[in-house]
Amino acid sequence: MTKVCAIFGGSRGIGKAVAQLLTWKGYHLAIIARNLEVAQTTVSHLGAGHMALSCDVSMEQEVQNTLEEVEKNLGHVNYLVNAAGVNRDGLLLRTTSEDMVSQINTNLLGTMLTCKAAVKCMLKHQGGAIVNIGSVVGLKGNSGQSVYSASKAGLVGFSRSLAKEVARRKIRVNMVAPGFVHTEMTAHLKEDQLKKTIPLGRFGEPHEIAQAVVFLLESPYITATIQL
Repeated sequence: MTKVCAIFGGSRGIGKAVAQLLTWKGYHLAIIARNLEVAQTTVSHLGAGHMALSCDVSMEQEVQNTLEEVEKNLGHVNYLVNAAGVNRDGLLLRTTSEDMVSQINTNLLGTMLTCKAAVKCMLKHQGGAIVNIGSVVGLKGNSGQSVYSASKAGLVGFSRSLAKEVARRKIRVNMVAPGFVHTEMTAHLKEDQLKKTIPLGRFGEPHEIAQAVVFLLESPYITATIQL
């Protein structure tokens, strides 16, 4: 069976690392990002058999159209990775409503919409696997990230609930909630101070998180798991 995976947020960071690993494993990938040019650049380094698409995950019709385009060109989507995310760090009292909506729409609503569209396809073909990328702050909280933490905490309840809804239809849903990882989103953080709070004493790397994501995608049994 052809393995087709749609990776939202696959043009950089953890999503890009997942794409690189899945390429080595023979998957056909749709790299989906808001910025088409960046997605195309990522695809150009993956080799043949992949495609780049632009999509605003907070817009339901765009999400639906995007997955239809993937099916038309690569085949039915049997794997989905949600790595798209934004953060607007700051104390709640200094956070604008626009920044709140932006984070909730991308990090939480966007994942709900991509899962909804992908599950429709997976149901038709009797199986599939989804991995959502959350954050440890969604489980433990973090000062200055109350809205971002809320959006990622919402993913925990959503992922576990969806897993229970679709498990009997041979669709598995899991979530990875990494700590601090070297990406563009964490480039502004004071790493030396944060290292003291991390058992290993260092930030993670995208390719290290990608291994956990791919493990959950390919596991024939694990579902409703939140893996740190």
